[in-house]
Amino acid sequence: MTLQEKLQQLGSTWPDAANASGDVAPMQETQLQAEPFDTAIESGIGQLTRPFGTAPVEPAEGMRRLAALQRQVVSANRFGIPAVAHEECLTGFTAWKATVYPTSIAWAATFNPTLVREMAAAIGRDLASVGIHQGLSPVLDVVRDYRWGRVEETLGEDPYLVGELAAAYVQGLQSQGVVATLKHFAGYSASRGARNHAPVSIGPRELADVTLVPFEKAVVKAGARSVMNSYTELDGVPSAVDRDLLTTLLRETWGFTGTVVSDYWSIPFVATMHRTASGNVDAGEQTLRAGIDVELPHTLGYTAELIDAVADSGELIDRAVHRVLAQKAELGLLDEGWLPSDPEGPIDLDSPGNRHIARQMAEQSLVLLSNTRSGLPLRHAPTRIAVVGPGADDPGCFFGCYSFPNHVMPNHPDLGIGVVAPTILDAVRSEFPGSQVRHAGGVGITGGSAEGISEAVSLAEWAEFTVLVVGDRSGMFGHGTSGEGCDALDLTLPGLQQEFAQSVLAAAGERTALIVLSGRPYAIGGHSANAMAAVQAFFPGEEAGGAIAGVLSGRVNPSGRLPVQIPGAASSQPGTYLAPPLALRSEGVSNLDPTPAFAFGHGLGYSEFRTAVESTSSVLPSVDGSLDVTVRVTNAGDRDGATVVQLYLSDPVATVTRPVRQLIGFARVELAARESANAVFTVHADLTSFTGRDLRRRIEPGAIVLTVADNALEPGIELDVEVVGPVRHVDHNRVMTAPVVITKSSL
Repeated sequence: MTLQEKLQQLGSTWPDAANASGDVAPMQETQLQAEPFDTAIESGIGQLTRPFGTAPVEPAEGMRRLAALQRQVVSANRFGIPAVAHEECLTGFTAWKATVYPTSIAWAATFNPTLVREMAAAIGRDLASVGIHQGLSPVLDVVRDYRWGRVEETLGEDPYLVGELAAAYVQGLQSQGVVATLKHFAGYSASRGARNHAPVSIGPRELADVTLVPFEKAVVKAGARSVMNSYTELDGVPSAVDRDLLTTLLRETWGFTGTVVSDYWSIPFVATMHRTASGNVDAGEQTLRAGIDVELPHTLGYTAELIDAVADSGELIDRAVHRVLAQKAELGLLDEGWLPSDPEGPIDLDSPGNRHIARQMAEQSLVLLSNTRSGLPLRHAPTRIAVVGPGADDPGCFFGCYSFPNHVMPNHPDLGIGVVAPTILDAVRSEFPGSQVRHAGGVGITGGSAEGISEAVSLAEWAEFTVLVVGDRSGMFGHGTSGEGCDALDLTLPGLQQEFAQSVLAAAGERTALIVLSGRPYAIGGHSANAMAAVQAFFPGEEAGGAIAGVLSGRVNPSGRLPVQIPGAASSQPGTYLAPPLALRSEGVSNLDPTPAFAFGHGLGYSEFRTAVESTSSVLPSVDGSLDVTVRVTNAGDRDGATVVQLYLSDPVATVTRPVRQLIGFARVELAARESANAVFTVHADLTSFTGRDLRRRIEPGAIVLTVADNALEPGIELDVEVVGPVRHVDHNRVMTAPVVITKSSL
């Protein structure tokens, strides 16, 4: 191959960019610089960008068109090398008429890696069935500030939970021959002031022990085949040009052998936004040297000018093209006789099997925050039901910003949303067919006037039972209250919803279930205290309506747990449950109280669970040893249900400050009425490790406390354990998971 032919394998093109508009391709000035498709693919091309996710196209027609594009690519280079086609898949395959699953933050609320793996496999099957090779998911950014717009795309605020679920997603997607892409590497979610693309001020220990842990697990343990850089900068160095991050750590230390792809336009951003490059060619050289192999979504930095401008360009290009071609070989794209497939008939991307998984995900993600009056489940079908609030009759409030309905369809309002997604109003009418159900929106998600509040209040006073729905509608770049570029000043409900909720709850709170449909946690503790019950629903996808109505009737027994805290105050940011002692409430030191309204891991249900704990030993006899912790869980109630056993670690005295508590193990346990189970956790000493003052990960001897608790603040059941031996240093080959074995028995 000539140097130019090799360079082409590092680039990409967006065939339908001219048809994209609004949030799909927001960088319009950059967009206009892209070459026409026929020009872009001369001598080959590395990747095709979003052939399904740019505009609505029938699945079979989209597959047919992608096959035609691939034939053009193969014909345009003398080696007949096709392109890797990639798509977004944060809430499922981002395509017209494809299943819209819950958002990532909702996956996290299930605490169910098995179900996440099953969902990811279903997504992978759909992607592969139409000729897509790479999915741009999962997001491994650990939440550090709930005001950040992309909280909805994350797996929560705990690195252990994020890592376990991300690893499951990677395994599921890649089981179908589709490359999973970890993003955003690294530190994106720790931006100053929670502003999208803002710089990150983070210490090396926080970076190592919080930010990098999920990526490390997904690379080393789950075998992720692609990584995407972060837009942000760490201590003044843009991630896109950080060789220490993209090569020294990722490849030389962790042993990553896949491809590093740029986040969209992050290569030209080195010049235009970070201003650490003189132009696209300079940016291209810096990012290629740092370790980015493929430029997305089209080629602006990895162009022919790079060859003439950089003395050792051939060596840099050879290194990257070897990785790209190796991955194409893994995908079978270099097999002799490879041809793209045309559809053999209609294609169903929202199959009954998909919807079943989406329903399970939605049901298991719902978090019952409070049920102070034991009003749920409803003991009988109410005669009169009021369903009020801006999210009550809008299916768009179920979806994340990268879902096809919210990402693409606002540009095509006449086509609907492409999938069947009954609203909460629809679902309540179906769940209670004998009830008289009336509806009032009250206020908008944002803006508008307060004139509609009185109508909603009157309905609540009329009703025997009221469903009050508040929260977000996801969008992008300011076109939503949650989503990419939709950062918040504080954690008050958007628009006039604060006043609206207060008015409805003042009129009929003892007969009202509060439903919060959102992408981030809001400070709704006061509202929940005034309601009969409160449910947190993190954008639960197309099956959300039925899942929420089922929780009200009792058909669904809620089992979700909070992957983030519900803050106690709207302005108590930034905050996280992973707090060292000085970050907790300090009487006499500060008048500000960071205590959350509802803790990480909190969630209620309709079953009565009892827990007992025992350990095989009170001593970890070696800094390279392990012990078993047995948790006996009994469903003492009269209905089937599920609980999440949570195992926390505390390190009372260490050489650096440590979180007061951190999650090191969990298990979702489903039990029939009167059934019991033993959940046996194997806790290896490696799980006590942390980054020391010398920036090496270490296990220290001394006392630790293991606590089995219902959430991060609940006292729980403590086990005092002594770790015996000398200080031991560990690396990426350490044990990162506390495996659990569950055995059931009847009472």
